[in-house]
Amino acid sequence: MATLKAKTIDGDTVEFCDDRLAGSGTMKDVYFSPDGNYVAAFFRKLPDQVSLDRLEMITGSYREQIFEGSNGRYWADVYCWPQKIIRHEGQIGIVVPSYDECFFFKYGSKNNDFLKIKGKEKQGKWFASANNRFRFLDDREIGDWRSTLEIMVNIARGVRRLHAAGLAHSDLSYKNILVSPSEGRAAIIDLDGLVVPGKYPPDVTGTPDFIAPEVVETSHLTQYDEN
Repeated sequence: MATLKAKTIDGDTVEFCDDRLAGSGTMKDVYFSPDGNYVAAFFRKLPDQVSLDRLEMITGSYREQIFEGSNGRYWADVYCWPQKIIRHEGQIGIVVPSYDECFFFKYGSKNNDFLKIKGKEKQGKWFASANNRFRFLDDREIGDWRSTLEIMVNIARGVRRLHAAGLAHSDLSYKNILVSPSEGRAAIIDLDGLVVPGKYPPDVTGTPDFIAPEVVETSHLTQYDEN
């Protein structure tokens, strides 16, 4: 295992393992820390100055506003919030807490996990569709009505708290909300692209099932059209 070191913008050192790839998407490559408590996510495309300013506010003043208040511990269970900006060999990335163990399938699918999803993330799509939930998943993963209600309340509170802080998630989707019906928990992830109305516009158009009706009405316009 090769452990590398990256510098945060405030001068601290963060370690990550270049041979422990946690995930790779269109935007970032994500590596585990040696102890697995956090990940280092490096952007494939170097952020421009506006994006970097936004990241500094998300990991700085906005994070402090939400987590350093009297209810900060509660929100730590609702968000997977970026903690620091890091630099390594010309790349820019962020440090993000690792997902709690409950957000990975413990039993997976029916019939001795015939879909081979044991250990994978509990993305919302598995539970939002009745067909997926009851036809494919192991009964021990499904939860019950009470736990489902707890999940809905947590998601609603999480989105409302963002809005109260003057922020918005630009891409709420099945992939960007992890849920655990067996635990009654939900976590909103992928928060490095938060929208600040009037200051930082969204980087993406959104996911169809989650786009607000007034946004759908303007889908024929370009992404940065003021209308």
